[in-house]
Amino acid sequence: MVDIKKVAFLGMGVMGFPMAGHLSAKGYDVVVYNRTASKAESWVAKHGGLSAPTPREAAQDRHIVFACVGNDNDVRDVVIGTDGAFSGMGEGAIFVDHTTASANLALELDKIANTKGIGFLDAPVSGGQAGAENGVLTVMCGGDQKTFDGAKPIMDTYSRAATLMGGAGAGQLTKMVNQICIAGLLQGLSEGMNFALKAGLDPKMVVDVISKGAAGSWQMENRALTMAADKFDFGFAVNWMRKDLKIVLEEAQRNKARLPATALVDQFYAQVQERGGARWDTSSLIHLLSHE
Repeated sequence: MVDIKKVAFLGMGVMGFPMAGHLSAKGYDVVVYNRTASKAESWVAKHGGLSAPTPREAAQDRHIVFACVGNDNDVRDVVIGTDGAFSGMGEGAIFVDHTTASANLALELDKIANTKGIGFLDAPVSGGQAGAENGVLTVMCGGDQKTFDGAKPIMDTYSRAATLMGGAGAGQLTKMVNQICIAGLLQGLSEGMNFALKAGLDPKMVVDVISKGAAGSWQMENRALTMAADKFDFGFAVNWMRKDLKIVLEEAQRNKARLPATALVDQFYAQVQERGGARWDTSSLIHLLSHE
């Protein structure tokens, strides 16, 4: 049996860095890995623990290995192969993938994990960088109950809610629903705030009033005023949203779900990229309306 306090975290980006930090703060023995080694070294300098040169070495003798990287190919790079995490993990260990990736990848990795006696969860998160830093992420999980029960107490160190949605892939499918809803919300909020400005209304007063009614949302409370102020240099980047919406639209092709509004918003984000807003926050949709 491996020590349940021994964990690894692969990916020291804007999400993984603080998530791993919460694990360390709660007394877990953390080994980190990042493709750019200097980021892993920065994490160690701040939080202690150790860094490893490969995912395989990071995963050795670890009870749970967490990952939060960029896309499907990045996940495969840190999981599969002689230097991948699966090569270093022992039977009974658990791999938790917090990357927003495809449901097909989750099924692929779950199958490989089963042949090695490793538990697997696809567990994308919602809450953005602020949620990661404050330890209040929402985690949507796919996998079996036993694996989820083993991982949940540890995921609770950086989340306010972790829920098992079904078998492998269900976490990723739920995250797709999340992104569909956010895309529509942000387009509606962009049009509403632009209308308020054109009408000569005070944006703060408008938000104070309507956020208490049926129109209220996290996006309204946290993004409406920065949208009105033309500020987008923070938050969840347009590039990442387009990556997520590509996954959504490809899945919709398979399951025959009609997503006309989502497809349209995806094209609006393409226009934001063309304006130089690839790293702007997703609330930058309003820029297409306020800067014609």
